[in-house]
Order: sequence, then structure tokens, then C-alpha cells
Amino acid sequence: MKKRKLGHSDLYVTELGLGCMSIGTEEKTARSIIEAALEEGINYFDTADLYDLGENEKIVGQSLKAVRENIILATKVGNRWKPDQSGWTWDASKVYIKEEVKNSLKRLGTDYIDLYQLHGGTIEDPIEETIEAFEELKAEGFIRYYGISSIRPNVIREYINKSSMVSVMMQYSILDRRPEEEALPLLHEHGISVVTRGPLAKGLLTDKLLSKASEKGYLDYSYHELNEILPLLKEKLAHDRPFTEVALQYNLANPAVASVITGASSPEQIKRNAAAVRSTPLTDEEVLIIKDLTKPSIYKEHR
Repeated sequence: MKKRKLGHSDLYVTELGLGCMSIGTEEKTARSIIEAALEEGINYFDTADLYDLGENEKIVGQSLKAVRENIILATKVGNRWKPDQSGWTWDASKVYIKEEVKNSLKRLGTDYIDLYQLHGGTIEDPIEETIEAFEELKAEGFIRYYGISSIRPNVIREYINKSSMVSVMMQYSILDRRPEEEALPLLHEHGISVVTRGPLAKGLLTDKLLSKASEKGYLDYSYHELNEILPLLKEKLAHDRPFTEVALQYNLANPAVASVITGASSPEQIKRNAAAVRSTPLTDEEVLIIKDLTKPSIYKEHR
């Protein structure tokens, strides 16, 4: 599988990464999914301290222990579980980040994290303090690089100006083109990579199409609009190939994107997604057809 450089780092990530949130807590099943990813050549695994109360990090770390030096391990910080585990609060303080990284390292069973990401963030955060925490962790050798997971243009702009982050994770798909207006061009200009999530728009951008649709629609699209657009996209672009290929290749067609993160609940899903990423890239004409049929959209909220 092809690899792309992650920002200004010396990390080369596969064009498809595994989002580990969906692998579950049944160890045998989770391991089979991770092993399938490794067999497909995937080297980028993304988890978070939040997932399954830290159990996800334990399973991911244990499953990858034998190949630790050959893979890129990413996790996230910032969402702090309440003592009674009824939910979580947001904490981007330096004290919390520097303490929580130790817990993640222990659960992952590793001495270092390749990519440590802030799991969200708002403009009200103590951004300079947060950056200081990441920079210190980098200097101390606990992490190799850091980034943020955010769709907020104003927050992203602050980190571009004040930090040495190498990546931003954000939702991006044919049905969610909001990053194209502000974030993607700006990040590409500064040599910061984008790692995308949600490329299949909750299953709408697969051959299942409207069977995955809610009556409420999806983002800016009503159910009626989806009923018109999805079959048209499939007819024009996926008449002789799986729709999943078109969806993942659309993300990879943007020069700012380093890797597309998809979840998987079975080894078969991994294999399908890997085949989609290895498939023929979209032509410039096909990208224009997609842009012509879908809404560009902008971030009205999430500032």
C-alpha cells in the first residue's frame, strides 16, 4: 500500500489507516481486525484514551506489540472521564495532558507515541499552554510528533500560527466538503497534513446507499436530496466499480490529505477498504463531476 509523508515529520503513513474505535472490546475479534489491517499493509493505527474507557488502547497496544517498530501508533487526549464514568469533560490543560500521556503509554504498552493528538479543542482553550505540553512531551521523548483532531477553522488557524503540529484530523467526504473552503488549502500551504475521518458518510457512500440514510438526511442534505444525488453519483462514477472506491479516492485526490481513516468491525471490511484505496485514482474530470453534483458547504458553526 502506498504511503504519504505526514506533514513536516519523518513519518510515512499508509493511504489507508485503521480507526480503532470500532474494533470492539472482544479481544479475539479486535485482534483479527488488526491482523487483517497488517496483512493489507496498513501501518497507521488510530486510537484514543476515550475509547472504551481506555480498554481500546490496551487491546491495540497488545495486538501491535510484535510489530511496534514497523507501525505508526496514534492516540488522543483531552476528553476526561468523570469519576463515575457517566460521561466526560473537556480538559486541554498542560497538567492533565502531561499526566494522561503516562496512562496512555502504560495502556498501549509502549515507551513512545508516534502521533499524539488533541481530541477536539475550542478557541477558549489555553492554547499556548496546550502547545507547551505537547512540545515538552516531544522534547522528553514520550511522543514523536503531535497534531489536533478538529473541524474548527478558528482553532486550526491558531495551531498553524503557534505550534509545530504535523497533522489535523477532520471529517471529510463527498457529502461533507466543508474543509475544502478554508482548512484544506491553508493546511496544505503550511505543509501540515490532513488525516480524514468519516469518508463514507455513515455508510451512505457505499453501495448500500439510501439503506443507510436517516429520514432526517445528512448534514446539509435532506432525505429527498440524498435520494436524488446518491443514485446519480453512482450512475456517473461507480457504474463499474464499488461506490466505496469513489468515496475514498475522492479524499485521496486532495493534495492536503495524507491518510484516510476508516473504522472496521470485521476483517472483510478492512479488505474491501484496502482494495478501494489501491484502486484507480479519480480523474480531474471525475472530481469536477462530484463537485458539480454536491454542495461545497462551509462551517457556519464550529468556529
